[in-house]
Formats: sequence, C-alpha cells, structure tokens
Amino acid sequence: MGIRCLLAFCLSASAWAGTPAARETQADPRLHDAFRREPKNDWIFVHLEGDPSTIGFQHGYLLAPEIQDGFRVVKAGLTHDGKKDWAFFRDAAQNVLWPHVDNEYRAELKGIIEGLHARGAEMDLWDLVAYNAWLEMSPYYTNWYDRAHKAAFTARPAPEHCSAFVATGSYTKDGRIVIAHNNWTEYKEGSHWNVIFDIEPKSGHRILMDGMPGLIHSGDDFGENSAGIVITETTIGYFDAFDPNGVPEFVRARKAMQYSSSIDDFARIMKEGDNGGYANTWLVADSKTNEIGRLELGLKHVTLARTKDGYFVGSNFPIDPALIHDEAPAFPVHDMSISANARHKRWDELMTEYKGKIDVKMAEKFLADHYDTYAKRANSPDERTLCGHIDLSPRGSQPWQPPYGIAGTVQNKATDAAMAAKMELVAAMGHSCGLNFNAASHLKKHPEFDWEKDILRDLDSYPWTKFQAAQ
Repeated sequence: MGIRCLLAFCLSASAWAGTPAARETQADPRLHDAFRREPKNDWIFVHLEGDPSTIGFQHGYLLAPEIQDGFRVVKAGLTHDGKKDWAFFRDAAQNVLWPHVDNEYRAELKGIIEGLHARGAEMDLWDLVAYNAWLEMSPYYTNWYDRAHKAAFTARPAPEHCSAFVATGSYTKDGRIVIAHNNWTEYKEGSHWNVIFDIEPKSGHRILMDGMPGLIHSGDDFGENSAGIVITETTIGYFDAFDPNGVPEFVRARKAMQYSSSIDDFARIMKEGDNGGYANTWLVADSKTNEIGRLELGLKHVTLARTKDGYFVGSNFPIDPALIHDEAPAFPVHDMSISANARHKRWDELMTEYKGKIDVKMAEKFLADHYDTYAKRANSPDERTLCGHIDLSPRGSQPWQPPYGIAGTVQNKATDAAMAAKMELVAAMGHSCGLNFNAASHLKKHPEFDWEKDILRDLDSYPWTKFQAAQ
C-alpha cells in the first residue's frame, strides 16, 4: 500500500467502523445531513443532501483538499494540451458557459465555492466552472475558438475515453440488464477519479455515481438513480464540432442523471441545448423494464437505438455514417489496428461468446480483458485491449497519445437490475487486471513526460468493492 493510501487509511479507519461514526459533526447546520467515509479500496464515499446550495456547500467543504488537488492537475493539463493560459479557460467559463447553466446548478456551483472558502481554499467560481467543463474545453471548445478566430492551428482529435457495454434479455444470465464501464483517461487526472457520490437532492431523483471531487456531474458518467435508470458513455473518437450557444455538457449530464425516469427522458434532456462538447455514445438502461438504449449524441446528428433483447457496446467508435462524414471525418473506419476498432471487435466477440451468461461477475472479467484482436494475442495489455495500458505500448494511441503515453484505464464500475433496485454498484480503482502504474519508474524510462512530474502520482489497482446509497 502506498504512503498516500496508508496515511489516508489510518486517518479514517474510525470513520469506516460504521455509518453513524462517519457523519460529520461540524457546527455549520448545512453539514448536518452530509458525511464522507474514506478510504475504502481508494474510494471516498460522500453523501450530499438538500437544496442545490446546501449540496454544493457540503461538497466543497467535505472534499476541499481533494478538489484543490484535482483542480491543480486539470489546470496544468488543460493549459499544456490546449496551448492556452488559464485566463483563456476562465474567460470561456464566465462568458461562454455560465450564461447557459441552469439556475439550479449555478446555486450548486456557488455552494461548492462557499464550502471551499470555509476551508480556506482560494479557488473562485470561474475556476470551478472551467474545472467542471474540462472535458469539453479541450479539444472541443479550443478547436472551435481557433477556427472562429482564424488562428493558425492544427485541430486536436477527441481523445479515446472509455470502454463500456450494456446487455439484456437473452444475453444476460437472468434476462435483466447488466451494465459496466471502465474509464480511460490520462493517469494524472484518472488517479483523482475516486469519489462515490450519493446525492439526495431536494428535486429529482437520488443519484449514486462515481466522479471527481469538485465536479457536479460524474465526468465519465457512470451512475444510477432512484427511478431505476442506469447511465454510462464512451467518447466519440475524432469528433470535432462545438456550439458556443449550447448548454454545457456537464450540466446536461448531471440533469439527465437527476431527472430521467425513462430512456425517453434521458434522450430528451441530453439533446436539449446540445453544444457538441464532450460528444459521447451514451448507453442507458431502465432496470424497471429491462430495456436498454444507445444514444449517439453528435451535434448535427443524433440517433437513438433501443431493445429489450440484445446489447450495445462502446469503445470510442462512431456509428452513424452521416455523423462520421460531417463531424468525425478523420475517423479511420476500416483500420482495425486502432484502439477504438480493435476494442469494438473484442466487445462483439465477448458478447457472442458469453451470450446467456453475462452478469456482474462476468462484466468484471470483461473489463480486465487483455486480448489484442489486431495482434491476435492474449495476455497482451496495450492500447487495443479492453483494460487499456497505453503506457505499455510502443505505439501509444495516435493521435491522442504518443508512444508510452501515460494513459489508459483508471477505474471500473458495474451494476445490474437487482443491484440498481437497491441503489448499489461495484467499483474498482486502478486497472481491474491488477497491474499497477509507478510514476517515478515510468518517468525515468520516458523523460519526455517530465513535465508531469509534479502532478503525476502512482495508480495502484484495488479489488472490486460494493457501494450502496446510504441508509
């Protein structure tokens, strides 16, 4: 166990002795119904409850150190990759995104800042809005901005974030829904994606989701609500479109998690005001009806498929030919050596091979899979395997990551209909295959990434752990 984890464990061991002991007893009445537990296999569990401002204050107060640390990392990554200073992103937060943020989430974001300031943090509202929008800021907004201002630039492709599946009917062991997802991102950010949020808002449905500290949405978007809707997504690779007059993706994603009672609700909320930022193929399941859906949400092109007997998978490949033509024209549809296509093939193989046997335990096995379909080689962790290890690949994952790029799978989640009915999920930090990433060792071998040395930390792998909304 690393020093960081050991220290956190020792400081919080008493909090894990039982739920009552985990409750915060601070003087501020806004904290009365909120608490955090930490750590459990590197996950911090946080319960937030009340009106938007109160939920925000609880969030900012209880997670202040983690929010500041995550913000520091995201700020460094955005300015490095986007080739812009932080003032650029703050300006976009205030003048492009904020005018389109719903009042409910404005109140929650302001509440987070209040909570942070109560703990002595120096972040302000525009820092926080830019931080919440980091996944749509670059390259979606930066590409649009440079085109609009006729700047000399090379458009950056949308990164390949995540692998996921949802299945139902004859494909699953009990005929009901099973859904799972692993988060692919750079390890510097991904090692901070370790919060389980249990949010009981005054309006809408209760939410259980994973997330980064300080974000009002999940970010990698795995979650379930008390209406039985379970949601996840994978990024549409090479997507390149943005509408500055639309509603930020982080707002729509949170709203859909909170207010969807059906697949139709989810699709409607995500489409309303779509800005094209962080464009995803969304997988959604209704655990009440065992219907599943796949919403490919481009900007101009949106398609919704649904079934009660079948599966949908995601690994960053676009589907709709019109979307590919207009919004992801650089996507190499027929190149099976690229990560998105190789993983797509592997998902189809697994769904076929295990038809009628798929359950949560099988999902855990899938997310640890190391079969490279292009090389036709097992036990070969790299950028083409469902459990992604770009850091081990001499090819990297072009054009997103160079050879040995410090990215890949950072954490994993899964649930099924029976668990969703009890608001439960299982989650595993790090690579679910069990391989660890050592920052110092990698930087020594690959000094080209030395710019990350002050923000990169180890990414250890932990066992699958069950979480449930607090009783």
